[in-house]
Amino acid sequence: MLENLRKRLQQLNPQRLDQFQMREAAVLIPVVDRASPTLLFTRRASHLATHSGQVAFPGGKREPEDTDLYATALREAQEEIALDPAVVEPLGRLSDVISLHGLRVTPWVGIIPPDLPLVADLGELDAIFEVPLSHFLEDQRTHTDVIPVDGVPHYVPSYHVDGHVIWGLSAMMLVELLAEGFGMPIDLYQQPPGILRHYPERTSPERTSQLSADHHPAMPKSIRK
Repeated sequence: MLENLRKRLQQLNPQRLDQFQMREAAVLIPVVDRASPTLLFTRRASHLATHSGQVAFPGGKREPEDTDLYATALREAQEEIALDPAVVEPLGRLSDVISLHGLRVTPWVGIIPPDLPLVADLGELDAIFEVPLSHFLEDQRTHTDVIPVDGVPHYVPSYHVDGHVIWGLSAMMLVELLAEGFGMPIDLYQQPPGILRHYPERTSPERTSQLSADHHPAMPKSIRK
């Protein structure tokens, strides 16, 4: 399974959104090399002023000393969960995503060994946990969040696993990983069967900037929110 993932990601030509002048961030999507592979997630600490309790991949904003965004992802993972960068086997990047908080986020996929002595930075996190890849490949979503952004509906899966909720930006990254890395028939722009939960219309940060400048180009369909 992981060898096929490696080959597929090496052939992937992910979309870059360098045309949007925004703050940069990166995350690491750690695939744990078990007999039945898992994905590693973190949960933001409940005392934080923003994003408290939210599930995410290790990552954060780019710092001036980071040579590139992969370095950002590794540094943040080391700071947040004490993951030694030397043990990460990089497989490649996925497409940039734009957060509704105005960050251009680049996801990187890497394989890590099982049973590492990971430790959560309690200033930022209160949990590190793994979910079997099979849970996502079998599409065990509890429902789908329908989020219209600039008039385009985004069908974002939501997964509930052992008390954790995986949704939003992390779930959007998962969709591309499943589709491009494993050939799963899943798409943010195609309505899936099952329960739908509708959210109010949103305007993307880059669209807001364009409108304020009286510039109205069509939003690229592949921009993820």
